[in-house]
Amino acid sequence: MSRRTLGWVGVVLVALLSALGVFLFMKATPYQEQIDHGPSPAAQANPYLAAELFLRERGLNISHAESLAVLPDIDPHQHTLLLFNDRSRMTPRQVDRVLNWTRAGGRLVFVAESMWDERRQQSNDLLLDRVQLHQSLSKDLKDVPADAEPDRFPQLTKLYLEDEDAPAYAGFDTDFHLDDPKNLAQAWANSAKATHMMQLPHGLGSITVVTDAELWKTAAIAEYDNAWLLWYLSADTDVTLIYNSEHDGLLTLLWRYFPQALVALLALIGLWLWHVGMRHGAVQAPASSGRRQLQEHLRASADFLLRHNGQQALLQALQQDVLRRARRRHPGFDQLNVAEQWLALSRLTRQPTRAISQALSPVPKRRLSSADFCRQVAHLQTLRNTL
Repeated sequence: MSRRTLGWVGVVLVALLSALGVFLFMKATPYQEQIDHGPSPAAQANPYLAAELFLRERGLNISHAESLAVLPDIDPHQHTLLLFNDRSRMTPRQVDRVLNWTRAGGRLVFVAESMWDERRQQSNDLLLDRVQLHQSLSKDLKDVPADAEPDRFPQLTKLYLEDEDAPAYAGFDTDFHLDDPKNLAQAWANSAKATHMMQLPHGLGSITVVTDAELWKTAAIAEYDNAWLLWYLSADTDVTLIYNSEHDGLLTLLWRYFPQALVALLALIGLWLWHVGMRHGAVQAPASSGRRQLQEHLRASADFLLRHNGQQALLQALQQDVLRRARRRHPGFDQLNVAEQWLALSRLTRQPTRAISQALSPVPKRRLSSADFCRQVAHLQTLRNTL
């Protein structure tokens, strides 16, 4: 293909690509899309994060904690304690501390956690029993009289304030009801059938009891007047919010971020247990020490020396013993050459020279067979015993 033809092909390709680009540009329609990534890690860790931000926007100083350990450091004057944590393990001493803090001028808001037991005359909520309020299920209450005025919003809790024509509406859980048998409450809020919030004085402070705090979590605080009610209960004070945050355990975090490593670790542990538990033969009971004799100890000692020192060391020790006895029997034995020493040993032991030469020859470095080793040892023992 000539250079001119290649040039025309290039021009045609550029023209086609340009036409395609213009076509796509004319047909393309720009648009915007919002992608919801869900709650942020801070919102997932703190269910009352939106409530905290709302109160801060209203000029309140707010902090949060996970236990009552911070109570001694909180000045009760102009301070509100929102007790939204699990109190199933609350001790009588902790109840006294909270009530004493409130009596000194603090505002206490807490959630009733247990039902009143008529038979036992108590509930499992020590703090609720101390303020002498009872909680029950709304379904156990008597029905509203038929001639009562119909409620436009029966599922909403209404709080009436002075100098206000319309009530504030809050989204409490209507399955629960608060009862005040001692008539201690000075303010309350009701739905069509039940009472869900009561407020009573306590010394220089005040106590507010609610049936639940779900309406102040992030998912529901923007509904109705939920956020306003939380501000109303803590207005003009500093706020400390106490709740239990749910933290993932170590195993959960490891499984989430290192599943392969956990599987490998479990496999190694299983293999190790299998190796440790595997038997390699029948279990032999230890022999009784009463039946062991001197011959057995000598045999065991010889086996130990043979395993640790080898054949050469044992044979050399026997040869040295034979030569040492020959020196004692034949004065000047060391001055004789090897052939003369073998002749002297032949006269002393009445053994042929050939047998003596085989027994006293240098020990080979290679390992002898069991038969050769036993034969060599027998020759040396015969020479040693006859000297």
